[in-house]
This record gives sequence, C-alpha cells and structure tokens, in this order.
Amino acid sequence: MQEVDDKTLLPNPDGSDPVTPAFRDEEGELNPEFLAAAADAIDASDADLLQRLVEDFHESEMGDLLEALAPEHRHRLIELLGSSFDFAALTEVDEAVREEILEELETATVAEGVRELDSDDAITILESLPEDEQAEVLDQLPAIERVALQRSLDYPEDSAGRRMQTEFIAVPPFWTVGQTIDFMRETEDLPETFYEIFVIDPAAHLLGAVPLDKLLRSKRPVTIQEIMNDEPDRVEATQHQEEVARLFERYNLVSAAVVDEGGRLVGTILVDDIVDVLEEEADADIKQLGGVKSDEELSDTVLYIQRSRFPWLFANMCTALVASSIIRLFEGSLEKMVALAILMPIVASMGGNAGTQTMTVAVRALATRELGRSNAWRIIRREGAVGLLNGMAFAVIMGVLAGLWFESPELGLVIGLALITVLFFAALGGIFVPLTLNRMGVDPAVSSGPFVTSITDIVGFFAFLGIATAWFNL
Repeated sequence: MQEVDDKTLLPNPDGSDPVTPAFRDEEGELNPEFLAAAADAIDASDADLLQRLVEDFHESEMGDLLEALAPEHRHRLIELLGSSFDFAALTEVDEAVREEILEELETATVAEGVRELDSDDAITILESLPEDEQAEVLDQLPAIERVALQRSLDYPEDSAGRRMQTEFIAVPPFWTVGQTIDFMRETEDLPETFYEIFVIDPAAHLLGAVPLDKLLRSKRPVTIQEIMNDEPDRVEATQHQEEVARLFERYNLVSAAVVDEGGRLVGTILVDDIVDVLEEEADADIKQLGGVKSDEELSDTVLYIQRSRFPWLFANMCTALVASSIIRLFEGSLEKMVALAILMPIVASMGGNAGTQTMTVAVRALATRELGRSNAWRIIRREGAVGLLNGMAFAVIMGVLAGLWFESPELGLVIGLALITVLFFAALGGIFVPLTLNRMGVDPAVSSGPFVTSITDIVGFFAFLGIATAWFNL
C-alpha cells in the first residue's frame, strides 16, 4: 500500500477536488489540519492550493491564520497570494507580528497593498514601519493619497487624526438633494462605508452634516442647507482617541467629523474604529493593573517580556522588604507564640485581596471619568464602609475558626480585630492611592499595585502582631 503524507490535502476516491479542512473546529478554535494544509501549501509554493484554502476569508480570519503560522511562513503566504491578499488583514494581527511581516516584505509589495486600503487601515500599517521605510512606501503612492496619509501621520500617536478616515463625501450647501444623490451614484471611488454627508464652504470649513436617512427621505429639489444639521458631531484631529471614544459612548454616535485647528474638515471617524479603541484601552488597563506593559503581546520574545515585567516585580520586592521589616520588629513575639506565624499570612492575604478589589474599581472609574472631584468623597466613604462591614464579617468567621483551631478564644479575638483593621485600611488605600496618583499626573493603572500591596501588608502585619503582642504581653 502506498504511504500517504497526512499533512497534504488528499483527493477523494471518486476523483473530485480535495476536501478542504474547516478553518475552525466545532468549538471555534483554529483547526490543526487546516494549519498543516496551509503550511504545506506554503512550503511547496503552491499558490493555487493556498488560494483555494483561503478564498472568501474575512480579513479577521486571515489575521488569525497569519498569527497561527510559523514566522517563516507568514510573509511567504502574502507573497504567494500576491494581489489577492487583502492587506487589511495586517491590521488584525499583533503589532509585533505585523512589524515582523513588514520587515520581510518588499517595499513595492507594501506600497501596492497599502494603496488598496482605507486611509485608517493604511495608517495602522505605515506607523508600524521605521520612518525611512515609511517614506519609501509613501513615495510610491499617488500624490493625493501620499499627502492625505502623510497628514495623518503628522498627527500625534493615539489621536483622532491617526484614527480617522480621510475618505468622506463633502458637498456645498447650495447643492440640492437630487444633485447629491446623482453625484454619489456617478462617482466610482466613494468611501466603502459612510453614514452622513458633510457640508463645507470653499475653504473646507465644516458647516454641517446630513445623515443618509434624512437625505433619502427628502425631496430632490430641496437644498442641502435646508436639511443639514448646522451643529454636527465633530472632534479635533489632535484629540486623544480615548476622549473621542468617550464622546461616542456618551452620545451614541455612529460617526463624527474630524476637523483641524482651523475648523476645516480633514476626515471622519467611524464607530468601528471606536470599538477598536475601547478594546485597546480596556486591554491596556487590565494589563497595567497586573504589572504588564500595555503593548505586551503573546507574540513578543522571551527577553522583551522579561525586561518589561522586571520593574514591576522589583517594585513588589521592595515593598515586600518593607513588610518584612515590620515582621522583624515582632520577632520575639513570633518566637514565643508560633500560632502567630501560622495565622499571619491569612491577614496579609485578606488585606491584599480587599485592596486589589477597591483599586480595580477605582482605576477603572478614573479611566472612564466616572470618578472625579465631585463624587470622590462619597465613593471613599462607601468603600470605607464596605471594608468595615467585610472586616467585621470575616472577623467573626476567622475568629471562631482560629479559636477552635488553637483552642484559644483570645487568639480568635486578636485575629478578628486585626482583620477589621486591615480590611478597612485596605479599602481606603485601594481608593486613596489611585486618586492621589491621578492627581499627581501619574497613571494609576501602572503604579497603584505596589503601593496598595505595601499599605495592606504593613497595616496587616503591624495590626495583627501589635495587637497580639499587647494582648498576650509577649
């Protein structure tokens, strides 16, 4: 019997085309059989087979495939697919993967791919390139596209100008509804997605906007000026993307005009871009709360991750040394009563977890602007009350358990008092630390953790060992 390589696509016995394995399995995970088939097609430089495998792929699916492939296969896939590869897929991969792929591709290939993209996707790819390579790619683009992309790149990183789409529809106010509709029907290079028509003067100053639904419900002879909203939703090109995202969230916007400092229309930003911003910001906050850099990705190298995590761990080591020095003050008490050493980690752990709970809520509220000067004291009092109530509840639970465990009701009372103290101060520390850091202009998501941990450990150890030393005359 002839041996068959399990990694290749097998022809059916009836001579029909080979069966293409599904991209995802029943649980939604990437199918190893598909990945093996794609890798084999790339190794064999079989562009036709590869094309059959990925035909009708959405850009997000192509991005998932690129991330799953070995590094040496990624750029080869793009080269084999040629003009059929949608460069928008590169906006769906981790930044480290995107940079790695772009390093391997010819400048002409990148320029050709960028030319077919919406400007916001093109910017995402261009900003992943070094400045000299950016210039090379831009030089190979038509003048109009080059100027528009360069203008976006000149805006600050993470600004609305970097996120905006420079493709939009703008008409003068004296046009009629009929003229506008005819213009859209006859123009071939309209934006792929748009929700409103902007109204501008000869100097491109934004005068108003007309939603598509209102335009289509209006009579053809009616002028645009008659139906336009003369106070359209707008954002400054230099505004931070997080501020723009909050505006979209607050007012349920679908799109907004982007204007420069002179009020001239330079682009539009759509809700799909804002969804990406919200996801990025939430992802960054979660990572930073855990002491991980906001730009860390699963595709990063071991050395990069080690260097990025080292400072946080070093800060935690320093706070642990401070807490250990508190324990040393009560060295004699611990030698006389071993039960204190057994129960001590419980107090520290409860305090640390309580502080982290409050800190997480506070940092997220500060990020979304839900917590500010107007309600800070009310939230502080609320968290203090929660810490006190939890402290009393766990004082009863742990006091009974410790009393029965060590057959000492007095020891149960001591740990109960310590838990009330540490949970109360952990709650206060969990909100005061982020508020203070935010007032000082320091990102609370990055810096709160070590300070809160330090406070809860010091207060916990000092309260428990101090109360025990005084109560038992150790």
